Amino acid sequence: MNLSYQSTRGGESGLTASQAILKGLADDGGLFMPVEIPKLDIPLKELYGATYQETAYQVMKLFFTDFTEEELRYCINHAYDEKFDTEEIAPLVKADGAYYLELFHGKTIAFKDMALSILPYLMTTSAKKNQVKNDIVILTATSGDTGKAALAGFADVPGTRIIVFYPQGGVSRIQELQMVTQKGDNTAVVAIHGNFDDAQTGVKNIFGDKDFAERLAGKGFQLSSANSINIGRLVPQIVYYVYAYAKLVSNEEIADGDPINVTVPTGNFGNILAAYFAKQLGVPIKKLICASNDNKVLYDFFQTGTYDRKREFILTTSPSMDILISSNLERLIYLSTGCDATATGTLMKELSEKGAYTVTDAQRDFMKDFCGGYATEKEDADEIRHVYEETGYVIDTHTAVASAVCRKYREETKDNTPTVIASTASPYKFAHSVMEAIAGEQGDRDEFAIVDELSKTANVPVPQAVEEIRTAPIRHTRVCDRTDMEKEVAEILGL
Repeated sequence: MNLSYQSTRGGESGLTASQAILKGLADDGGLFMPVEIPKLDIPLKELYGATYQETAYQVMKLFFTDFTEEELRYCINHAYDEKFDTEEIAPLVKADGAYYLELFHGKTIAFKDMALSILPYLMTTSAKKNQVKNDIVILTATSGDTGKAALAGFADVPGTRIIVFYPQGGVSRIQELQMVTQKGDNTAVVAIHGNFDDAQTGVKNIFGDKDFAERLAGKGFQLSSANSINIGRLVPQIVYYVYAYAKLVSNEEIADGDPINVTVPTGNFGNILAAYFAKQLGVPIKKLICASNDNKVLYDFFQTGTYDRKREFILTTSPSMDILISSNLERLIYLSTGCDATATGTLMKELSEKGAYTVTDAQRDFMKDFCGGYATEKEDADEIRHVYEETGYVIDTHTAVASAVCRKYREETKDNTPTVIASTASPYKFAHSVMEAIAGEQGDRDEFAIVDELSKTANVPVPQAVEEIRTAPIRHTRVCDRTDMEKEVAEILGL
């Protein structure tokens, strides 16, 4: 059966998976969703002991039904190869009573690699399938990790250009260096005066500008997105939750069919939405615990049913979660309305115009598998130190948010269901904050001196992704105002 895709706001329907991947965002500003979430077509137990690549095929073939088996296996096998520093791709580490799903073994040491390693292959295969002659311009806003992972994935890929916008001063120094040192003749990186939400809104506005799209087409370009709003980003993320469950059973940590909880540090809501999709596929996930930092817009939403972005934007030590507009939540809202595009569009209009919306009691009941929690900056640092002192295991600031929220959830509910915590970044990506949590004030010490100390503390070699930016030259120095992003794109592309 061919699974088709439609916009959450009703403006487009009947797209194939490859068409939805190419477009990224629907013309009406909505996000593409499959007309139904499929179920695994083999018993889950057949994946116990399967490789990551085989698990990926069994999951992705259900969503990308217009790809041939040969095409899909080509994409998977070229994505999940020696770019990852472990054959497991996403190992599970048991520490302090939980299972940390390490999603940071790719080229840029963050979970975005899990999807952005395959997206360029999905994108170029989709372009061939649809006889696309234009160059595809990947336009992306990043809160720190998506940018580098997308740049690394698309660098020098024929027929593509990539432009990444990030908030100046809103990412860690390591994250920034990873982006501004990126090689590739088709890459561009721009810092904006503003925060991530400004960058994300600017990108969405560019996508929505029909006149600009015509200008681009006249020069042989068309836009697409590498953000998690692209269904080609979301579907590969489902895989690692299926894989994690299979690993727990094959490692005899749980019995076949036992439920698990999943805790995910969340900003844009894509990573936890992927876990929800895994549950719909048939993975026995009981509770989806949505972990926020001090920008706790999602926590407040799950507590009250009101999503309200009208609040102070707080810069934290977990910057990839410093987000007040969680784009992927729109997909869950759409499902909670019974896939009513008109109702979804109305709520998104309220968010855009009034800064808030409130869902119905029936919608809240639909979302009862989710619960929200948040960790303050102090709780985040305390969690890093606690896990290290108890076990010797070092986690980053985002993983620590999830770990702290998981701990509080267990204490409050007495729910001791085995829990997978999504470990979304290497501690080396946030070495300064991690070492401050473990060893106290670091002051203005050189970032790489701290990295070396962290290596001794964690007893883990410095990842190649960090080593290579020690001496790499700065290649990208563009800075613009948040209102000038479209002008910047035009200049980069020579329009």
